Amino acid sequence: MGDGMTGFFSAEHLKRRVKPVRRGGRGFTLIELMIVMMIISILIGMAAVIYDKTVKRARESVLRQDLQTMRQAIDSYTLDKQQAPQSLEDLVEAHYLREVPIDPVCHQKDCVPHIGDTVLSPDQTSTGVDDVHSGCEQTGSDGTSYTTW
Repeated sequence: MGDGMTGFFSAEHLKRRVKPVRRGGRGFTLIELMIVMMIISILIGMAAVIYDKTVKRARESVLRQDLQTMRQAIDSYTLDKQQAPQSLEDLVEAHYLREVPIDPVCHQKDCVPHIGDTVLSPDQTSTGVDDVHSGCEQTGSDGTSYTTW
């Protein structure tokens, strides 16, 4: 009976049970990989556009808040001192603002003060800055120029 190995552990039995492995049958084709890469590229492009719009809206929100804060400081200064500030730096010197904010859209200190003859109270002795606008010439996401905000 040969080497004494018969049955389940014999060499003939192991040769019959082992199947050859096919290397090329289980992978992805080049076309499938290209389609997946194209879909991923489209999704990344869509995400980038949405991200840009979100960042722009956030900057616009900060700009609106900064302008509102400066307007409140102008009104407080005018009512407290009974005269309007002559520049935005007057608000900083009198500690109504820590600093004149940088425009978050254009990244510059380009706020444009409006000098007017508006009187907030009968006791006010002089006029000066009564409003402030952005100096950025770009257009906002609502279609209006930042200079009108």
